Amino acid sequence: MSKQLICIALIALFVINEAKTFDKCSLAKALQAQGFNKADLPNWVCLVQNESAMSTNKKNNNKNGSTDWGLFQINDRYWCDPQEKTKKSSNDCKIKCSALLTDDITVASTCAKKVYKRHGFDAWYGWINHCKSKTLPDLSKC
Repeated sequence: MSKQLICIALIALFVINEAKTFDKCSLAKALQAQGFNKADLPNWVCLVQNESAMSTNKKNNNKNGSTDWGLFQINDRYWCDPQEKTKKSSNDCKIKCSALLTDDITVASTCAKKVYKRHGFDAWYGWINHCKSKTLPDLSKC
């Protein structure tokens, strides 16, 4: 009986930690539900494709010691609290970075909009290198 409980607990833990990976249409719909401007959706989808491969639990360590978190790859040097004693953050979004790794993209969307309001799409190298002045994803069939 205890082996069964352990197996169930391990499976539950795996399911909880499993990331959500969007396709372009499900992402566009989710972003629109979060209040993103419809006209900007192709840019946001392109950005997310190139920053996180549309995965909610993506984490990237940068050469400067900072980390990018979640769907939008929001940097912990400026925007969120990584909760590590060795890292300092201005935490402009007033959130824990771990909140950016959940399948519920509400917190990540709110923070991404704040980054965008301050810096535009140029805040993201994935957008600059792969989307700026390039063909954006076609969302017409979404």
